[in-house]
Amino acid sequence: MTQDFDRLLQRLANSGLEFVIIGGFAAVTHGSALMTRDLAVCVVLTDETVEKLRTTLADWHPKHRMTPENLSFLDFPKQGPVQNLYLETDYGIVDVLSSVLGVGDFQRLKQTAEDFEIRGRNYSVISLEDLIAAKQAVGRERDLLAVKELKAIAAKRALG
Repeated sequence: MTQDFDRLLQRLANSGLEFVIIGGFAAVTHGSALMTRDLAVCVVLTDETVEKLRTTLADWHPKHRMTPENLSFLDFPKQGPVQNLYLETDYGIVDVLSSVLGVGDFQRLKQTAEDFEIRGRNYSVISLEDLIAAKQAVGRERDLLAVKELKAIAAKRALG
């Protein structure tokens, strides 16, 4: 499996799904040199959103990557409240979260999200301040390393 961020982003955007890019790809968008292996987005996860994701990703064979059985996302969950989806597709990993630790839910993220043009299309990306707060809240070693770099990027931006 090859991670194809462009295809994943375009497919999600073409679906009409409203999302904010978060995580490592957002860090790269803000100027980080760190590598990422997945695309993470924040959305409002309703039954309708889950169904839209199923339809959008169906031909890319989405599976739940955090289950030992590699359950098909096309079959599970049938319905009901979902907080997060950790999926693997033919074109890479996409994590769909309903909220971001240390920051809040989609509505909160959307308020301060920054618009970035990526391959000729505008996307909402978690703000640099919120990304720093999220990485600090997660607290893993790699996230704390990213925080140092992101703070340096923020300081450089402040200088103009």
